[in-house]
Amino acid sequence: MARPTYEEPGGVVLSARAVRKKIGRKWIIDDVTFDVKEGEIFGFLGPNGAGKTTTIRMLVDLIRPTEGSITVCGYNVNKNPEQALQYVGSIVENPEVYTYLTGWENLQHFARMQPGIDEARIAEVVDIVRLDQRIHDKVSTYSLGMRQRLGIAQALLGRPRLLILDEPTNGLDPKGIKELREFIRKLADEGLAVFVSSHLLSEIQLLCDRVAIISKGRVLAVGGVDELVARNSPYVLWELEPLERAREIMAARPDITLLELDEVTLDDSVIAGMGANSQITAMEEDLIPEIVAVLVTEEVEIRAVHKINPTLEQLFLKLTEGESID
Repeated sequence: MARPTYEEPGGVVLSARAVRKKIGRKWIIDDVTFDVKEGEIFGFLGPNGAGKTTTIRMLVDLIRPTEGSITVCGYNVNKNPEQALQYVGSIVENPEVYTYLTGWENLQHFARMQPGIDEARIAEVVDIVRLDQRIHDKVSTYSLGMRQRLGIAQALLGRPRLLILDEPTNGLDPKGIKELREFIRKLADEGLAVFVSSHLLSEIQLLCDRVAIISKGRVLAVGGVDELVARNSPYVLWELEPLERAREIMAARPDITLLELDEVTLDDSVIAGMGANSQITAMEEDLIPEIVAVLVTEEVEIRAVHKINPTLEQLFLKLTEGESID
């Protein structure tokens, strides 16, 4: 047999190919295809009901696809589940922990279910998730972030090549999210492939190297975060007085397009900051100084100029036609 691709530097650890799932007469997953590579953080985004959780359940053999194939480290998850899943650590939905036990006792319990996990390995994963100061306290005294890290420690016990995290930042405060983000990045830097499902688009943009966007059971886009974001053109937001005179000046130029709010996809934070004298334009950033000079000459007061960089949220809303996210 050829050497599994995961052994190659930066090789594919998880591969989904034309995966489809039918329940009754309805296809709830239709043509999901992506790869997750060694040492990368891969985000999985989709609106409510898009099929994220169903896909994750197929990745870990909790349900079987109707068509297509899923492989982990070169092994087919459905045909060779034991070989494939030995390389997978996962938290699907919430970490399963016993609150009346200590963190250490929880890890001992889960270690008994896997061959070759000794107390040295338990101590190693405790150190990895930075719980050494509290590991002998009862889990009932842990914060949500600590319980999440304990769940990740459990998932890491078997030395997986792939870590699957379903909504890992749910319920965490901003500090906890930041700490978890740094921790996940550290794991990826050490060679682990990390698959993250999340509804926090801004966090995915900060955390992930590549993403797949899924809607109505179909993957609409797969690629590097920067690459996908670059598909959206930047806008320039102006605050001008008098607005009508400024619009006349800009409209006369072929290199500027005046846009209405319903013609663009903007983050809520940007929309909330817009006033009555706001104007959105599509134009090259290099033109801004020239246009400022022209407007000043024409006695237009420029109260503010903002370049609105494209975001993953804008692309997401455009691809999913504004569907809400989980």
